[in-house]
Amino acid sequence: MTRHFLDIDDLSTAELDTVLDTAADLKAAVEAGDAHEHLENQTLGMLFEKPSTRTRISFETGMTQLGGHAIFLGPEDIQLSRGEPLKDTSRAVSRYVDFLMARVFEHADLVELAEYADVPVVNGLTDDAHPCQTLADLLTIKERFDGFEDVSVAWVGDGNNVAQSFVLGAAMVGLDVTVATPEGYEIAEAVIGTAAGLGQAPETTNDPDDAVAGADVVYTDVWVSMGQENQRAMKLEAFDGFQLNETFLDDDTLVMHCLPAHRGEEITDAVIESDRSIVWQQAENRMHAQKALLTFLADAE
Repeated sequence: MTRHFLDIDDLSTAELDTVLDTAADLKAAVEAGDAHEHLENQTLGMLFEKPSTRTRISFETGMTQLGGHAIFLGPEDIQLSRGEPLKDTSRAVSRYVDFLMARVFEHADLVELAEYADVPVVNGLTDDAHPCQTLADLLTIKERFDGFEDVSVAWVGDGNNVAQSFVLGAAMVGLDVTVATPEGYEIAEAVIGTAAGLGQAPETTNDPDDAVAGADVVYTDVWVSMGQENQRAMKLEAFDGFQLNETFLDDDTLVMHCLPAHRGEEITDAVIESDRSIVWQQAENRMHAQKALLTFLADAE
């Protein structure tokens, strides 16, 4: 049966540990200049409805380092833009590539792609979930703290796709997480329930000060996501008081952001450029974590 990666809990806890360990090994290989062409002559199709910097470059470069090849499939490059059904695209593309990564708006579209694909489908982002980002986040925290024991993380901001995948991954590895969102912007109750079933539900609050008190890491994302531009004024008002700035944070608190950042909104320039920021380590780890995921999926076939 073909293995897909539509959200982080498509991996078991043991499999997640394996992927993170493999990512660390692959990162070490890059730093040592050692070849690791585990996917020689294999091809990754990359279907994009949404533009991207980190997702495209990390997957494409990662496939090159693994000895394979990646093909960018933008909205105007394939027949989806002219009305071809998703299931037809999925079945045809499956005959040409070894993996299909999709960055799309509707999570249901990703599910449909996976239903008709004969190769592993990887979620490069949907409006509901961003599990590849979670892999990078967990790898970064593991590197910084030599594991997850006794580490506390505060998510401050929107209960969006990044937050939803992160709380699931955090539950799987035993991270203590508190989520602070304004009223009306909470993480979906179904996700909280899933996290509880995976190990532990996050604490939730509408008070960002409560969330960050004593946290080792504070994590945020943009308040106005791609496609939500018409909600900008309303969201900026709702998120007043949720900005990561030097006054809000303790001196020794590390800061994460999945990028791109709207500097001056959810985070200040001073914070993201400070020594407390581990944002760039987190961004680099997208590539290492995704390489590990692809090699895992290849072995699982």
